[in-house]
Amino acid sequence: MTSPALQEWPPSHNGYRRSEVSAVVGWGDAAWERAARDVLRWKVKTASGFTVDQPGRVSPGDRVAVTAHFLGMAVVEPVEVAEVVDEPHRAGFSYRTLPGHPVSGEEAFIVHRHGGEVRLTIRSLTRAAPQQPWRALFPVLLVVQSIVRRRYVKALLD
Repeated sequence: MTSPALQEWPPSHNGYRRSEVSAVVGWGDAAWERAARDVLRWKVKTASGFTVDQPGRVSPGDRVAVTAHFLGMAVVEPVEVAEVVDEPHRAGFSYRTLPGHPVSGEEAFIVHRHGGEVRLTIRSLTRAAPQQPWRALFPVLLVVQSIVRRRYVKALLD
C-alpha cells in the first residue's frame, strides 16, 4: 500500500489518511551508507524512543512488537513487515499494523539519494483502529503521529 520501492507513490486506498513527508538527513556516501544501514535495522524507530523486540535487519513477513513509550506509559504496537527494498540508491521497508495496534494501516520508511543528498521519506496510510479505547482516541493519535514523524527524521540525521 505504501510502495517503498517506488519513487512516486501512486494514489492510495480509500478510507485511509494519506501522509508523505521527506527531509534531508545527510550528504555523501558515508551518510548514505549509515542511513541505509540504520533504517533497515529499525533505528528509525529505536532512536525515536520506541523499543523493538526483534531489532535485527528487517525481513518481509517479520512480526514484531514495537513498544511506544509516552507519558510514562508503554503501548505495544504489533506490526508485520510488508515489503523491504535494498537497492544502490534506495533502502527501506514498510509495515502493516496487526490487531491490537492503536491505529490501522501501513507505514514506510525510505532512505534515498539523489546526487549527494540523502533523504528520509515517511509514508503512511492511517485510519482508526476498530477496538476501543484506540478508536475514540484516534484524533489524539493523529497529533502524536505528526510529532513522532519529526522524531523519525532526527533519528537518522547525519
